[in-house]
Amino acid sequence: MPVLSTEAENAGFKLLHVTRAESTNEAALAALKAGADRLWIVADEQSAGRGRQGRSWSSPKGNLYASLALVAPCPPDKAPLLGFVTGLSHAEAFLSLIPVLRGRLHLKWPNDCLIDGAKCTGILLEGTNLVGGGTGIAIGMGTNIAHKPEGLDRPVTALHLFDESLTPARVFERLSARFAHNLALFDEGRGFGEIRRLWLSHALPLGTRLSVKPPGGTIEGRFAGMDEAGCLLVETDSGLETVLAGDVFTLDAGLSPEAAIRTLA
Repeated sequence: MPVLSTEAENAGFKLLHVTRAESTNEAALAALKAGADRLWIVADEQSAGRGRQGRSWSSPKGNLYASLALVAPCPPDKAPLLGFVTGLSHAEAFLSLIPVLRGRLHLKWPNDCLIDGAKCTGILLEGTNLVGGGTGIAIGMGTNIAHKPEGLDRPVTALHLFDESLTPARVFERLSARFAHNLALFDEGRGFGEIRRLWLSHALPLGTRLSVKPPGGTIEGRFAGMDEAGCLLVETDSGLETVLAGDVFTLDAGLSPEAAIRTLA
């Protein structure tokens, strides 16, 4: 049975736990339209979970399926930066629970969490216009704990491979604590500089080879960090490229673009 951390409760977050949902993000979007704010929705399983670009998300019991409903957490133009807040919170939660992952767990721009190059968490941000004005944001999060999908064209992993004692409830409690802390640090976008610094401390090593597919082309080069606006920096043969949005593939550690994890700003 999941419970909120003390930090999350003190920050005004609430929790709705259900045994089954079609999609926790759909439930979060509906909750926003009904007036909810700072509401976590956690389901034991999903019947119609989805990922980015409408992809289905495998959702058997034993993994963590959670979405967070937030009302106007920042100006609309800063909303994509919440992906960095979310990714950082996952990295901190996992490392606190499984310290041996230090040096093996990395964040890939903008919000993928990788262990030994394999994806363990999916994050999906969706916005909605609220009755009476304003914007609501639903942040969907799915973490492989007991199970990982099979037969995919990209590497995936599960936390049980590193600690069989972990439960969705333990992971959620720690995640809710780190997210409450980091959302306060984010301060509606004003504190992104510190979020960026912390995110980069968990990022792929500088120099990791990347293939990036922004709209209309392909860029190949090496990871050179992230700028102050949250854009990806790629060092190419012709100089430094700044990427606002695109699919990012890691080319090191034997991963091909087809086998790597796709992300979008």
